[in-house]
Amino acid sequence: MLCPFCEIDDDKVIDSRTTDGTKSIRRRRECQRCKRRFTTFERVEQTSRLMVIKRDGTRVPFQTEKVLQGLLAACGKRPIPEDKKVAIVRDVEEELMQSFDREVPSHEIGIRVANQLKSLDSISYIRYASEYFNFQNLDDFSNEVSVLQEEPPVIPSQNDLFSK
Repeated sequence: MLCPFCEIDDDKVIDSRTTDGTKSIRRRRECQRCKRRFTTFERVEQTSRLMVIKRDGTRVPFQTEKVLQGLLAACGKRPIPEDKKVAIVRDVEEELMQSFDREVPSHEIGIRVANQLKSLDSISYIRYASEYFNFQNLDDFSNEVSVLQEEPPVIPSQNDLFSK
C-alpha cells in the first residue's frame, strides 16, 4: 500500500476491524518512513456482477454509482445524511444479489429504491418517483401524493436521520 503522504510502499498495519456489518475491513496503517498514519478499507469484490435489463432491452452492468447519483438528485438539499443514502444503495444491491441470479430488470431497481425512499423522506420519494415513473402531468403527481397521504406517515425524528 502506498503511503498517501510520502508515496512509499513501506507500512505496517496497526489495527484491523470489520465494518459495514462484517462486509469490509478497516485497517489503520503507519508508514515506516514518514511515521504518518492512514486508513484503508478492504471489501470483497463481487465476481458475479448483475446485468441490468433496460426498458429498451439492452443489457448493461449494474453500477452502484448510477443508483447513488439518482438518489442524490432526488434528495437534493433534503436533510438526509450521506450514509443513509449509501446504505439505501447497499441494501438495494444486496436485495438484488439475493433475488436475481444474473440479470435484473431496471424497473426492479427503481421500485426497490423508491420503496426505501418512501419510508425515509416523502419529498425525496416524490422527486424520485416523478422521474422513475415518468410523471407526465399534474394528475400523476396528485395521484401519487394522494396515495402517500392515505398511508400512515413515517416521520423520522432528527435522531433517526442523523444516527447510524
